[in-house]
Order: sequence, then structure tokens, then C-alpha cells
Amino acid sequence: MVILLCKDKMSTEEVLLLNGHATNAYVTESKRSTAAANGSGVEFAISSQTDLDGPDQVLASDSISTTEAAGRVRIEFEKNGIADHVPISVPGLLAKTARENPDFPALVSREGVDGRRVTYTFKEYHNQVRIVARAFLKLGLERHHSVCILGFNSPEWFISDLAAIHAGGFASGIYTTNSAEACLYCAERSRANIIVVEDSKQLEKILAIKSKLPLLKAIVQYDGVPTQKGVLSWNELLEIGKNESDDKLDSVLRTICINECCTLVFTSGTVGNPKAVMLSHDNLIYDAKAIITSARLTPRTDRLVSFLPLSHVAAQVVDIYAGLAIVGTVYFADKNALKGTLIDTLQVAKPTAFLGVPRVWEKIYEKMQAVARNNGVIKTWIANWAKAQALNYNINKMNGVDYKSWSYLLAKWLIFGKIKSTLGLDKCNIFVTAAAPLSTEVKRYFMSLDIPIMEAFGMSECAGAHTLSQNDNYRLGSVGPVMPGLRLKIDKPDATGEGEVCMKGRHTFMGYLEEPEKTRDTKDDEGWLHSGDLGRYDKDGFLWMTGRIKELIITAGGENIPPVHIEHLVLAELPALSNALLVGDMRKYLTILVTLQTDLNPETGAPLDTLSPLTLSWAKSIGSKAKTVTEVIQSKDPAIHKEIEEAIKRANSHATSNAQKVQKFRILPHDFSVPTGELGPTLKVKRNVVLKMYADLIEEMYK
Repeated sequence: MVILLCKDKMSTEEVLLLNGHATNAYVTESKRSTAAANGSGVEFAISSQTDLDGPDQVLASDSISTTEAAGRVRIEFEKNGIADHVPISVPGLLAKTARENPDFPALVSREGVDGRRVTYTFKEYHNQVRIVARAFLKLGLERHHSVCILGFNSPEWFISDLAAIHAGGFASGIYTTNSAEACLYCAERSRANIIVVEDSKQLEKILAIKSKLPLLKAIVQYDGVPTQKGVLSWNELLEIGKNESDDKLDSVLRTICINECCTLVFTSGTVGNPKAVMLSHDNLIYDAKAIITSARLTPRTDRLVSFLPLSHVAAQVVDIYAGLAIVGTVYFADKNALKGTLIDTLQVAKPTAFLGVPRVWEKIYEKMQAVARNNGVIKTWIANWAKAQALNYNINKMNGVDYKSWSYLLAKWLIFGKIKSTLGLDKCNIFVTAAAPLSTEVKRYFMSLDIPIMEAFGMSECAGAHTLSQNDNYRLGSVGPVMPGLRLKIDKPDATGEGEVCMKGRHTFMGYLEEPEKTRDTKDDEGWLHSGDLGRYDKDGFLWMTGRIKELIITAGGENIPPVHIEHLVLAELPALSNALLVGDMRKYLTILVTLQTDLNPETGAPLDTLSPLTLSWAKSIGSKAKTVTEVIQSKDPAIHKEIEEAIKRANSHATSNAQKVQKFRILPHDFSVPTGELGPTLKVKRNVVLKMYADLIEEMYK
């Protein structure tokens, strides 16, 4: 892989060539052509002469970006490990995997009402996709129009997604937390001909907007039997497909090309309306192969658990595409996975690789902390001794010393094997967190349980991941090294080496559908994807994220301050705090809004007023009798306010200047969440929303 440090475009650059990973991949001369015009040695995939050699064909294009639904982009090869992989289409990959592994288990459903799970072999998986693709065509799915999917993870979600692509359309996931209005925007933007919903709850949203969707031709419900007239059940959809011949489907497949869009991923829309990210067949499969190589996943061996929202690109590229490419078995959790039932699926599946967002790891951490508080003196002593052995071993391993002491091996046999088995993670070889930062405190805790969590960084616009730590190659606080075959550039670095993180590779998106200006703002003429994130990399090639360019606070004194770093410092000093948001743009000094950890409504996920067990235990330990956030705020609880003040003082001790010190704070009446509007569907904070919501409270701190 290649990392570039560029001060101004490409005028000054430092190139670090890091070790890639050898692969057996190759590119035949029939699949590529050398770009001899500039003598650069860059090679492009050669295009089909008939335009009817699909689906594994490349069609002519001289563009690196497009915003047109029927647009294409060129595919660049590099003589660099996986960058030299022969491109393949999504239908081509599924057909190849099914042909070579027909009886291998591909998908295992969540438990049905009868308590049983249904297993699909790769042959059955492929057949189901083709049946549903034929049905979609019969129902009127047009070329380059979408099938929107609104529901929790299931085999039907996967099948609908791949069937839409086989039928020449776009697969487009919609977040289950979206309102009817937000669903309307996604369906309109993607030109939806068909919408697949999970149940009556999601169906209600679509029925409420159906009259505003003139292109919509069919609605399908895959869980249960719909009672609304005109809504197809999953079984009815299958019957339609079974009664259709392969002729039309095969005809459409011959027109498909690897360098055209197959999937639309809507950004979280933390500022303004979501953008429809156009991802090609090559984008998704290439990123999946980079992840497989970096994570060292093993063909016909690995097992995954699908539970993260499939409308998010991370879940799609890992669960659907990496699962296909490694011939892995994917188990599905039920829709209450994030409310506590995930562990039931983990114990059945015994995953060999596990991807969780920070909130998942935090929930496990909180549960285990609660259990630990009930341990007796002897159990507590043994646990503390064992955790010290694992933390010491994993920190040494991180620093290059992989020495297993007898005390560590004893602790592993006596304690950690049982903990992992209870969690259903005893067969897991790699643990990953992505989508948002995970606190160092939580990561150190899991290291002390012999569960080192690797960080990944990416975005929808790069089809998932761009960096990924490895079990023998990681740093606390870093999002890891660049994956093999991909490139990284720190654009316009300052004196400390911090600048905008830019990415390049065959995984970078085609463009934003029908939004050329926003596409040009994000992907430059040389193909570099500008993330909008600030970061730096160290001499060992590890990337360290430091903030968002658009979130930079510029004080009245003109100092640029990245808020995320300061927010993390404050949160690290006091585990009872759940969220923190720095304020100070065009102000004389910095202030901060904080939330306390509270219980959540198990049905909606909205924060409750009652303090969480962890917060209650902490409050009691400092002499507070408060049991709710309301009590803390109304009484201006002196013990809690004093502890927060002290935490801020400790955080301020790390400030590089007085301008970066927090002067005042306020406790908010409830935690941030998706239902209350402060978090987007990917759990990113909507800063502008929070600032408007608490404008009066903020003004109080500046009087």
C-alpha cells in the first residue's frame, strides 16, 4: 500500500511504501489495457466489444466519477497485491461461489416462532436470488431504478438486495428508524419501483407515502402475512418468480457491467438531506477482498453474525460481500439484538470474526461491570489479578513483545476462556469496532479480558473500510494502517503533520446520484476521496483521527480547535458521562454540554430519566442520593457537579493552550439518542441539532 503526505495537491509529497500482502490474484491481458499516454504504468480494465458479455464485463468509460444513474467509471489496476485482482460482478461472484460450494451453508436465519432456524446452502441462496430477480422484473423493475429495503437483517434482506442487482436495478437500504418522510426522500431519490418491508410497522410508513411515489409498482412484506390489499407476501413474491422463465433475467444480466452502479447507500444526513452514494460492483467486492486480506479471514471456515443495520455500508460489505467472497456462513440475530438478545445468537453461531459499533462494546462493558460489582472479595481479587495479566500481555504484544507468561496462560485457562464462552466469542479470532470512536478506557478493559478490539476507519464513499488494525499490528487510539492495495494522503498538513485524510483505490465511490457539485467537492480530478476528517499518521504507518474539518471551532480569538479531542478527554475522566459536546464557535471561551448515562426504553431506545446502574453506583460512592437526571439538575447536586468540575480540570491539564480549556458546563436533561434527534442512524452526533435544541442553555453560560 502507498501513503502520501501532500502539502499542496501533489507538488510536495513524501511517499511511504508499506509492506502489502502477497496474494495469488492476477490480471490477464484480456482484462486490462495499459495506459500508455503518460507512461505512468497505470492500467485500465479493457471494455467489452459487444456490450452484451455481462455480467462480468467492463463497458467503456474515460471517467473516474459519474452522477448519472446509468453512468460508468473506468477501473484502474496497479501492480500491487490485491490491487491487481481481476474484477468480477456481484452476480458473477454469487454464481461462482454457489457453483464451487453448492452444499456449503451460506445463511442461517434467526429463530422462527417454532424456535427453529432455517439454513440456506449457497446453491439455495443463488436459486432464491434468481427467483426473486425474475419476480422483480415481472413486477416492473426497470434498469437503473431501485428496490428499497426497509427492515431488520434477514435472509430475505440479502436475497432482495442481490436480486435487485441481478435484475439490473439498484439495491437501496433504508434505516428502520427513518420516519415516513425520510423514507419518501430515499424512495424518490433512488427512483424506487419496488419497496420491500419487514413487517406491518414498516409497511405503515410506506403506505403513508405511497401516493407520492408515481414510480412505485409493488410493495412486498417479508415477515408475516400482510393484511393490506395490494401488498405481496414473501411467498407470493416467490410464486411470481417461480412462474417466470430465465429468458428475461438472462437477457438483463448480459447487459450488466462491473463498472456501473449496483447499490445506493444513503449517508446519515447529519447536515441536510442524505446523499445517495453510488457504489459499483467493483467498489463493493474490491473493498470486501481488502478486508478479507487485512483481517486474515479464512475461506470455508469463518462464521459471521449479521445484526448491524444493513442500510449502513459496513454491514453490507462485511455481511453480504465478505461472506460471499470467503464462502462464509452468516447467522442472523433477531431484531432485539441491541436490546440484549445478541448474546443468544453469538452462543449459537460462535462467530470467528465479530464487528460491533462502539455502543455494542459499551453495552457489554456496562453489563460486565454490573456483574463484577456483585462479586465477593475473593472473586474480585482473582478477577483483578487475571485482568492485570491479560492487560500486560496485550500491551506488550501491541508494542512488539509477544511473550506469554505462565501467569497469563493460567489466567487465560482459568478465567478468559469461560468469559469468552459465556459471550459466545470463544471461537472469535478478530474483534473489530467501527463507525465511531470507542473510548480508550473501554478498549483497555477488553484488553484486560484478552479481547483486544481492532479499530477500522472508512465511510460510505469508500464502500466500507480503508484502514484496519490487526491482532499483531495495532495501537490504542489509532484506527490502524491502510489496508493492502489502497492509498492514503494527508492533504495540506500543518506543522504537526495534521491535515485532511484523503483516500484512493478501486473502492472509492462513483459519485452522488444526481449531485455533480457535491461529488466534485468530495472526489477530486485525480480520484482522491476527501473525507472531511482531520488526521495524521506516524512513522509506523498508523492513522490517527483528530476531528472533522467542518466541526472545527474557531474562537473569537481566532484559534482553531478540534472539538472531538477535547470531548474525549472529558469523557475519559468520568465514565458516568455518556456524551459531551463542546461549544465555543466565535465565543470568548469554551463551554461543554454533558449527559449522564441513564437507562433506555427497551422498546424505543430513547433515554429514560433514571440513572443507569453504573451511574447510580458512582453517584452513591461520592455521596449523592440522586436517582434521576431531573433530581441532579433541579437540586444542582453538589457532589455530582463537583466531580464533573474536577474531571474537566483534569482534562484541561492536557490542553495545549488556555484557549483550549473548558470554562463552564451544563448537564442536559437527557442523553443523546436517535429517537430524541441528537444522533443520526449511524449514531453520529448531529451537532447543529444539539446546538439549536439547547440554545438557551448555551447562552446562559456566556452571560
